[in-house]
Amino acid sequence: MHRNSLLAGLVATTLAAIAVPAAAQDGAPIRIGEINHYKRLPAFAEPYRKGIEMAVEEINADGGVLGRPLEFVFRDDQGEPGEAIRIAQELMTREDTAMITGSILSNVGLAISSLAANREFVYLAAEPLADAVTWSQGNPWTFRLRPSTYMQAAMLAEQAAQDDAVTYATIAPNYAYGKDAVAAFKEVLTELKPEVEFVAEQWPALFGIDAGAEVQALERAKPDAIYNVTFGPDLAKFVREGTTRGLFEDRTVYGLLSGEPEYLEPLGAEAPEGWIVTGYPWYDFEDGPNAAFVEAFEARWNETPKNGSHVGYATALSIAAAIEKAGSTDSDAIRQAFEGLEVEIPAGTITYREIDNQATLGAWVGTTALRDGEGVMVDWEYKDGADFLPDDDTVRELRPSE
Repeated sequence: MHRNSLLAGLVATTLAAIAVPAAAQDGAPIRIGEINHYKRLPAFAEPYRKGIEMAVEEINADGGVLGRPLEFVFRDDQGEPGEAIRIAQELMTREDTAMITGSILSNVGLAISSLAANREFVYLAAEPLADAVTWSQGNPWTFRLRPSTYMQAAMLAEQAAQDDAVTYATIAPNYAYGKDAVAAFKEVLTELKPEVEFVAEQWPALFGIDAGAEVQALERAKPDAIYNVTFGPDLAKFVREGTTRGLFEDRTVYGLLSGEPEYLEPLGAEAPEGWIVTGYPWYDFEDGPNAAFVEAFEARWNETPKNGSHVGYATALSIAAAIEKAGSTDSDAIRQAFEGLEVEIPAGTITYREIDNQATLGAWVGTTALRDGEGVMVDWEYKDGADFLPDDDTVRELRPSE
């Protein structure tokens, strides 16, 4: 089957598998509010938006949702929680949206989630990773697509437990995502390998890292290995300074998100080699839905996809599937439809778990290397997110009673 046909079939299968009879509609678009940091983080938000737009084009070409076209209303919050709340309220009350989605930064996602709970309005947290989104601050109206910090940290901890390293140093941005990512890595690795010791922690301000000082502090601790959670411009500064000062020599580095094209590509030939990371190796997909998605994305946008592109595409598919299953745009019907919802996306079948509203989307884990002067992931493997989630009893302890 041709790759584009395969991808079109995936969209049709996702909708048809859960389609239910719907009442006659007036043909007006079903509008979805999308809030993100397009001006503050364009390198990350724009590929995500293009993934959404491509999926919407395919969904509408296949008949839309409940016989109506799907439409996303994109709004920019500047990466500020207060602005995101203002926009979300406007989308809920004045823009006639059926639900809202979006956010990359976890602090913004948590703010939108709280509003969604208060207004009883469905929010699909597409990209924020902080564990609190579905656990300590979870609520019935918020669902998350991407694998959480705990899930991805657990994948790296599983790899680290097989290493000879005993002493670790960590570096992470000083906000919800970074705190959760370090706590999860410590928890899982200590459980798997009780003799490990964490000898240093560095907490630079988000997008305000003093890379020289951070590298010096980590080097003074003399760890066997390093766990890195910095991303974006902070990661670039950390990699360059650490490489210059020899911080990474004879040490294994574990990097959360560090293998994603959003972060590796800007480094070019300066990309680190030998780091064990989570990422998105689009360049190595040879067949199946993943390869079909890459081909279609390149054809549509004349550029290669990022991890955010895949997430955006899966976001639109998830929303379309939930509304089809709900059979209407009623908020409570959509909420109930998301619980236990199964969706076919390029990475495979994912499920939005009923117990915590967390999707089972996984991540690719591999080792960084240079190929033709560019950073890539090699020796990678897709890890199913369902295998890296705590059991139901643990989730009940983490999540507030509803």
